[in-house]
Amino acid sequence: MNKTEPSSNSEKEVVAVTKHGQATIPKRFREKLGIEAPGKVLFRETEDGEVIVEQVRSPSEMRGFAARSKARTDTPASELLTEKRDQDRNERDSQFSAEE
Repeated sequence: MNKTEPSSNSEKEVVAVTKHGQATIPKRFREKLGIEAPGKVLFRETEDGEVIVEQVRSPSEMRGFAARSKARTDTPASELLTEKRDQDRNERDSQFSAEE
């Protein structure tokens, strides 16, 4: 599984998938997305069938998030996290769109 094959397009890379369904995210993509190992990622499919890979923040990274966001104490943490993830996703999507 540790073999990767770069394709002709610099924004694509072919990676092997093990019989257990495991694949290695190439280092340059992990760095670009801020994904650290060990860690978790989220796979999300858009309405047009495109698959998006996103960083999932660790609980320690989220510590103090509400205070930094000046959030009200009566807002559920799950709602705050969803809003922050949507904001991060929109920023990342606009960054990738600008690069194309």
